[in-house]
Amino acid sequence: MQKDTQKWYASWFDSPYYHILYNNRDYSEAGDFMKNLISFLKLPKNAEILDLACGKGRHSVYLSNLGYQVTGVDLSPQSINFAKQFENDSLHFEEHNMCDPYPKKFDAVFNLFTSFGYFENEEDNLNTIQAIKLELKSNGYGVIDFLNADFVKKNLVPSEIKLVEGISFNIKRKIENGYILKNISFTDKGESYSFTERVKAITLEDFKECFQATGVNLLHCFGDYQLNPFDKDTSNRLILIFN
Repeated sequence: MQKDTQKWYASWFDSPYYHILYNNRDYSEAGDFMKNLISFLKLPKNAEILDLACGKGRHSVYLSNLGYQVTGVDLSPQSINFAKQFENDSLHFEEHNMCDPYPKKFDAVFNLFTSFGYFENEEDNLNTIQAIKLELKSNGYGVIDFLNADFVKKNLVPSEIKLVEGISFNIKRKIENGYILKNISFTDKGESYSFTERVKAITLEDFKECFQATGVNLLHCFGDYQLNPFDKDTSNRLILIFN
């Protein structure tokens, strides 16, 4: 039986196979990035942070352990249910669509690990940026950690096979109609599955246009988790800080 899905970001992110495929994510790298970011923004202890599209909460938990008041939100019920085991007085999780403003203001709103640009309706990208703006206190900072589309285009690996927990994930990548597509197909327990990640290849110039349209001010632009300057040809990330 072939299980194929259309609304990929709602179904794939809520699938256990998503977490199996990406279970080798570097937690130490994520921790270093949070330390670098917090230090650069000079956020005081107990500052309130919204982790937008938090997944299973790895960044939220780390920020809470650093002494911040953190709210993690995500569209995936399974991810939020998992993350809730980590809740405490300074850390809370709930389901929320990031296209809509969260009913509270924060010292910082973080949107991390390319959790942007995958909507079926492109207008939702603008809606999300506008929502972040509304979620910020007057002196707050928004952060979007995105892929560097120019770098991805030059270094795209068309196909590969990843064996994870006994499952052979067949991965094919291409760029089509302005989107970076990653098709992931595999078989498990006699059933075949196919998902396609679809992320808009948004460049720095595209973000600048979005920011202008939503009244957002771009303050800083970095190219990696060590916060080195952004270079469109060599940087593997596009990290934007704005208000």
